[in-house]
Amino acid sequence: MNAAPTPPPQARVRAPELTGRGWLNTGGKDLRLADLRGKIVLLDFWTTCCVNCLHVLDELRPLEHKYADVLVTVGVHSPKFEHERDAATVAAAVERYEVGHPVLDDPDLTTWKQYAARAWPTLSVVDPEGYVVASMAGEGHAEGLDRLIAKLVAEHEERGTLHRGDGPYVPPPPAEGVLRFPGKALLLPSGNLLVSDSARHRLVELLPDAETLVRVIGTGERGRADGPADAATFSEPAGMALLPEHLAGEVGYDLVVADTVNHLLRGVRLADGEVTTIAGSGRQWRGTVDFHAHDSIAVDLSSPWDVVWHGDRVIVAMAGIHQLWWLDPLRRTAGVWAGTTVESLKDGPLPEVFLSQPSGVASEGRRLWFADSETSALRYVEDDVMGTAVGQGLFDFGHVDGKAADALLQHPLGLCVLPDGSIAIADTYNGAVRRYDPSTGEVSTVARDLAEPSDVLYADGRLLVVESAAHRIVAVPLADEVVAGKRHQVKREPMPLAPGALSFTVVYEPPPGQKLDDTFGPPTRLEVTADPPELLVEGAGVGTDLTRELILSPDVAGGVLQVVAQAASCDSDVENAACHLTRQDWGVPVRVEAGAPAELSLILRG
Repeated sequence: MNAAPTPPPQARVRAPELTGRGWLNTGGKDLRLADLRGKIVLLDFWTTCCVNCLHVLDELRPLEHKYADVLVTVGVHSPKFEHERDAATVAAAVERYEVGHPVLDDPDLTTWKQYAARAWPTLSVVDPEGYVVASMAGEGHAEGLDRLIAKLVAEHEERGTLHRGDGPYVPPPPAEGVLRFPGKALLLPSGNLLVSDSARHRLVELLPDAETLVRVIGTGERGRADGPADAATFSEPAGMALLPEHLAGEVGYDLVVADTVNHLLRGVRLADGEVTTIAGSGRQWRGTVDFHAHDSIAVDLSSPWDVVWHGDRVIVAMAGIHQLWWLDPLRRTAGVWAGTTVESLKDGPLPEVFLSQPSGVASEGRRLWFADSETSALRYVEDDVMGTAVGQGLFDFGHVDGKAADALLQHPLGLCVLPDGSIAIADTYNGAVRRYDPSTGEVSTVARDLAEPSDVLYADGRLLVVESAAHRIVAVPLADEVVAGKRHQVKREPMPLAPGALSFTVVYEPPPGQKLDDTFGPPTRLEVTADPPELLVEGAGVGTDLTRELILSPDVAGGVLQVVAQAASCDSDVENAACHLTRQDWGVPVRVEAGAPAELSLILRG
């Protein structure tokens, strides 16, 4: 009997050098890969605007603690928006999100390209000898990374190539001041202002002068404890909403807070500052979309960013999964209101729409307005139908006033309805406050040269702006101007594909020690749509098979294939096996041309 041939050894890929404009969190020292030899290096390619990147920062914290003497995480900041190319923006984001590792500022995407990153976030693992051993896109990889790091520790400790000890991280000095990167502001019945002091994990009440401190709710330490004002903890709280007085009396709290990084909604009683968890299990949502009502305490949420009382319930901007949710405080139920979790811009009936990181909400009668930050859009919902007032898509942004159809914003985070019915917009990455007038369809600029305004509030005849990166609340006059500013576009190289039949596969293998889990039905799910829809003649929709035949129209020059794939797995051969859900969405730009490949594969990393 002939023996099977031995497969050739897989080629080892030497990690490219880390090249950029400069370094943060290193005490002023520039790092090279040679400085990190003997350590396991985890490169995290991220950008400040991306909520999935922010999720990864939090997923990595336990790993960084567990492997503190052998693992060096290096953040590689790779910008999408023009504002994110600014060095001060990067430095502010590193402080704002308490990034506890060295960060390479890579404004020209030099290192990003060297490591062939194509999505935010992307993770690459370099072994102690300087070779790339793994790369993965998206979030939710903490458990797989834990297994990989443990394996690399064992292998290189046996070889003698692992060096234990402190890494190169140098923490910045502590900052002073009442506020640090405040997120949102709310006018209280007393006339005072309540501000989410996001980077200090607390709520701060100020007098109407927006400067004088009245009280603090929360210890200021990152955590998720309920209790009295001086013992409760939050994790990067953001939006807040007052409940109607009669309802507050029934439920026992006056205020709903979006506790963003804890994936919770918290209730606050204003009389004494008592904090209670009212929605969210504390687990990040990684499930299947439905539009049912769920027990509010048991349901999983994902980075709730803002809240508002609208109609007869609280509406939640669920930034982490590109949806709007609702909360019924009296029935203690919650559920999805709008969005499929696909990240894009698509209007229509609420179950079918696409959103992109909604981050600010405001109510006006029957209409709900929201800032859809990643599409740089102002959008609205009325009579269960979604529309877009300003905004052109994920990769078109700038500072352009005039007719709404031509106007451009850049990653807006907050908004409010003004007395005349126009909408004031915190146009965050343009450092501006903009105004949209629904009666004329015109967009104008109210204020410029602000430091990352993240919210706007109309109180006592004043327009107040949460100037987040300046750590303050400022008043600006309502004086409009028209700015014919710059137009920007993120260009992604389209993938050439042949018209007609296209063999499409999402490749998935469970991580070591896991197997597909069919306990609750088919373990995999695949959703494919296209923008424009005419790009796909056949093959759009949802199914359980990760292989599908698509048919591309020969009459459409190109577009974007939007793909959402997920796979359920569980630990194999162990008691009390833990279950896991791996999920990833892609926006694949394509160009349809004769003679191009007729197959496409994407990898879902377990």
